[in-house]
Amino acid sequence: VQLQASGGGLVQAGGSLTLSCTVSGRPINNYAMGWFRQAPGKDREFVAAISRRGGAGFLTSYAVSAKDRFVISRDFVSNTVRLRMDSLKSEDTAVYFCAAGYQRTYGRPADTQPYDTWGQGTLVTVSS
Repeated sequence: VQLQASGGGLVQAGGSLTLSCTVSGRPINNYAMGWFRQAPGKDREFVAAISRRGGAGFLTSYAVSAKDRFVISRDFVSNTVRLRMDSLKSEDTAVYFCAAGYQRTYGRPADTQPYDTWGQGTLVTVSS
């Protein structure tokens, strides 16, 4: 499985950006997908995750900083996971990474959900 992240760029504070993560290789229907970010001089942090498909559709989880501003979605037809980011702030500036990990049981991705496949990052710069 390979992940290719794209969609980063320069945006003004208050603006929007949508990141995409295209999955290639074998199907990952039973995998949770996540977005993480790493700002300069800081550790990588969780942003959002979306579950494998289940009876209630896709379940999502968000970091507090992303909740109500970011939306994660996935499309099995195009094999793509997206992160829609609205009301961007300067503190959202970071390299954003997508990741995939087998999700043993269907449910909202837990904090302990492991991710073992990572894409290269895409840089998001928010100017104030």
